[in-house]
Amino acid sequence: MIATILPGSTNFHAVGYNERKVAKGVARMLEMRNFGTLGTFGKPTPEELVTYLQEYTSRNTRIEKAQFHVAFSCKGHEMTESELLDFAHRYLTEMGYGEEGQPLLVYSHYDTDNTHLHIVTSRIAPDGKKIQHDHERRRSQEVIDRILGNDRKQKVEKDIDAAKQYTFSSFAQFKAVMTSMGYEVYQKDGTVFVKHGGKVQEKVPLTDIEALYKKGNYNRGRNRQLRSILKKYRDVSSNKEELQKELKTKFGIDIVFFGKKDAAYGYILVDHANKTVIHGARVLAIDELLDFATPEQRFDRIEDFIDRLLTLNPKITQGEIFHKLKKRHAYIKKGVIYFNGESRPLKPFMAKAIDRNNRIELVEKFRPTTESERDLLCKIYKVNRPDLVSLSLKRPQSCTDAINRLKEIFADETVTSVRSALREEGFIIRQEADATYAINFKKHIIINLSEEGFDLERLKRKPIKQLHSKHSANKPLSRHNKMRDHGEGSHDEKREWEVGQKGNYDDIDDGRSLKR
Repeated sequence: MIATILPGSTNFHAVGYNERKVAKGVARMLEMRNFGTLGTFGKPTPEELVTYLQEYTSRNTRIEKAQFHVAFSCKGHEMTESELLDFAHRYLTEMGYGEEGQPLLVYSHYDTDNTHLHIVTSRIAPDGKKIQHDHERRRSQEVIDRILGNDRKQKVEKDIDAAKQYTFSSFAQFKAVMTSMGYEVYQKDGTVFVKHGGKVQEKVPLTDIEALYKKGNYNRGRNRQLRSILKKYRDVSSNKEELQKELKTKFGIDIVFFGKKDAAYGYILVDHANKTVIHGARVLAIDELLDFATPEQRFDRIEDFIDRLLTLNPKITQGEIFHKLKKRHAYIKKGVIYFNGESRPLKPFMAKAIDRNNRIELVEKFRPTTESERDLLCKIYKVNRPDLVSLSLKRPQSCTDAINRLKEIFADETVTSVRSALREEGFIIRQEADATYAINFKKHIIINLSEEGFDLERLKRKPIKQLHSKHSANKPLSRHNKMRDHGEGSHDEKREWEVGQKGNYDDIDDGRSLKR
């Protein structure tokens, strides 16, 4: 259980803070006590609540920052909202804020992973006197322990014994372990002072701690692993507090910083799972660890990285970039960068270059060996830079095997429709200039039938033999026969003739039906 006393103010800004949470739907007001007639005829506005608290406080003009704002939080949901509210009322009574007539606002927040209450009131009692505030934070912890029945001394002794089980080699590292447990630790004149809740809870001779110093095993593999973890979660965190929370929640690792809050000069990692303490500089330099950036800056860095990749390799594809961006926890798709749940379009010239490279990759899968093969494939895949397509010096074995198979089909006199037989093998016919090609898009094979010496006459449509009975000579043609004579029939050979001309296969040949 934690009760955090937050800063005071003259204008009771805590009311506005909590009411904004309510407006966003992540909080609600649980109680409003002793606010006169406010709320009798509808919900009071934040301004009306602040005005009432200021007027109530004005009975004692000597107090400048009269706001008393305290937040209660338990571990997870070990206490229900109702139980935490009861606890808060007992706490306020013992701290002097429970007198009859004391104005009180209680809010429940739902944007954290634990039961969480905020209370706003005035430091002025109903009789106009200032409520006692001497040693307030220390008294607050004592009140919490008293209500919960905690034996603070026993818990401190237990935590010190637990800290002694860690592997540490200096007082700074022992201090880091205790700090990760929520204690303030310092040494003076050979004595170690353990402080919690604003009060020194235990004193330990420094020699007792020094006797536990051990030379930790320098595990290079573990340090590399920790470096990777730190960089990964640094890149998805906006500040060091968020980074600390991620490491603690996911890995049980505490990052203890040294120096001022906004000017840390070093840090230590407390690995609770392995009970080891590691000097941060051995893992990742402090400047590199705290290299946080805004989402816009991160997108700029990713875009600059992609630009450098394109400069080094003008033919780099989306798939290749994808693998390189994985280390940065980002990826691109159809000209858009995706990072940490957000997206931003790539600069047009980059998106255009990557799309072109993806098409070039499709062309090169065919491993064309001649410029004519390359140019035809570039036309199909709409590649406007044929000069970037690499020609293969040797045909792949799959192409050689396919040529042999096609020769068997052409040589087989029992095959009445060569085009149909080729289509069954996955090939379509494409006429380009003075050459005829067989293309298999599934297996990425292109064959110049003209250069390979195939008998192209076998690709031509054979005339359909019509048998006329003696009864049909003078008989008018049926509607079905008329359609057939006009080329509208469904005879297999007619369909074969249409391939590569004006039939549906033109879409395939031109690449219009290919998925990009």
